[in-house]
Amino acid sequence: MQLRQLGDVQVSAIGLGGMPMSIEGRPDETRALATIHAALDAGVTLLDTADAYHLHADEVGHNESLIAKALRTYGGDTSGVLVATKGGALRPGDGSWTLDGSPEHLREACEASLRRLGVDAIGLYQFHRPDPKVPYAESVGAIRDLLDAGKIRMAGISNADPDQIRQAQEILGGRLASVQNQYSPAFVSSRPELDLCDELGIAFLPWSPLGGISGAAELGGKFAAFAEVAREHDVSPQRVCLAWMLATSPVVIPIPGSSRPETAHDSAAAADLVLTADEKTALDEAVGVF
Repeated sequence: MQLRQLGDVQVSAIGLGGMPMSIEGRPDETRALATIHAALDAGVTLLDTADAYHLHADEVGHNESLIAKALRTYGGDTSGVLVATKGGALRPGDGSWTLDGSPEHLREACEASLRRLGVDAIGLYQFHRPDPKVPYAESVGAIRDLLDAGKIRMAGISNADPDQIRQAQEILGGRLASVQNQYSPAFVSSRPELDLCDELGIAFLPWSPLGGISGAAELGGKFAAFAEVAREHDVSPQRVCLAWMLATSPVVIPIPGSSRPETAHDSAAAADLVLTADEKTALDEAVGVF
């Protein structure tokens, strides 16, 4: 497995997003655990979760608990696995998502995540999403305080714009380890954030990186280019998509979600797929980024 830098550690170039295993349409626990184990078998060492990845109001942290159980029950060495979680988003249980970026909530959320994950310090703790009711500096300041207190080893932000990235980097004293934004062939509007992370040397973690690719019944339009490259390499279009992201910048570490062992393994294999310069250019042109 190819490795990439995230803060002061190296992790697998492809991570695993845990959300599909805990929200609507989630698999049973046996399959979810098998999915996480398959990713670990394939060399994945970055597992991304959040306390808000759950369905019902009384199961906050469902995915964190699932990942903790998967690590406990895995037969191999998990000492090099980085678990990244988030705080600041909530699911009341009616299918909606709400926000609480207050320092008080973030402190409480971090303590609860520590208990569920069964660790003394969270590897990477990310502010999930800006809360318009709370000044951004106050929310990120709470993350800084958790970092200073040793509750978390690294600090990240999610769903941030360029100004917020720069502000967070300043508040954290140059210790911003990662930015997690939506980015995929169907959603390239976070390209300025990706480019800024490349400039600053901050890891960029695309969430929902297979957007459009996974949902296309027939890979037509701009997605046809991914299908064409996939045929040339005899691999899935999804694998090509992730390889395209890896070729964009060395700071990019996609975190595709999965709920089946087969898809987790296929995603991990993207780290071994090397695209030619012409293929990379054709895919860039297809999605409209240069």
